Amino acid sequence: MTKKKIYFISDFHLGAPSYEASLEREKKVVQWLEEMRHDAKEIFLLGDVFDFWFEYKRAIPKGFVRLQGKIAEITDSGIPVHWFIGNHDMWIFDYIPKELGVQMHRTEIVREFDGKTFFIGHGDGLGPGDHGYKFIKKVFRNRLCQWLFARFHPNFGIGLANFFSRKSRIATGDDDAKFYGEEKEMLIQYCKTKLKDSHFDYFVFGHRHLPIAFDLPGNAKYINTGDWIRYFSYAVFDGEKLELIRNYTPKASL
Repeated sequence: MTKKKIYFISDFHLGAPSYEASLEREKKVVQWLEEMRHDAKEIFLLGDVFDFWFEYKRAIPKGFVRLQGKIAEITDSGIPVHWFIGNHDMWIFDYIPKELGVQMHRTEIVREFDGKTFFIGHGDGLGPGDHGYKFIKKVFRNRLCQWLFARFHPNFGIGLANFFSRKSRIATGDDDAKFYGEEKEMLIQYCKTKLKDSHFDYFVFGHRHLPIAFDLPGNAKYINTGDWIRYFSYAVFDGEKLELIRNYTPKASL
């Protein structure tokens, strides 16, 4: 009997930079989910699934029905799907977990699989520096600010967000393709700080948009799942080791 696997994937940024490009990417993600579900024990979506998402009380952004339907199908079959909010889709409230059956995570979590300890999260705002973003993150997660934004009509609110989305790094081509080195990679520094207090076998994050497999002190490892804008990468744990896979190619078209 084939041992079930744990899958980690992130940063689809559906909705950017155009409808056509987003739709093509969405179909590829759905194909990946369909292939991996056959030997998946659990699936972790590590944030920024959407380039923008805001749930009004009675309205949600249009689109992404293929992805939502596939995730609901997977959870209905009994396979747990974990969804971490990212910095682009932090305004997910109750629609996604209720309708799709996912387990929603709004902060980092610790899990153990086959005797290995995992520290899992999206990765935004962790590590030293970046104080401007950390301040903005607190503002965006503030319930009063969310309530105020919800006073906008959906046509205006979603339209405004999509305008700024087009100016994001996905639309402008800034895909963080450069590895800055151990001392300047904030997530590496964060992992090393965490290891001073507790041992973890694996740190798994998204957000960085660059597939990274980095050896840490104490036989630990940091894995960044990259993105589905350029790298089409993901990580898989087979019960013994966690492997980073790049350049996913569908076995068959949808």
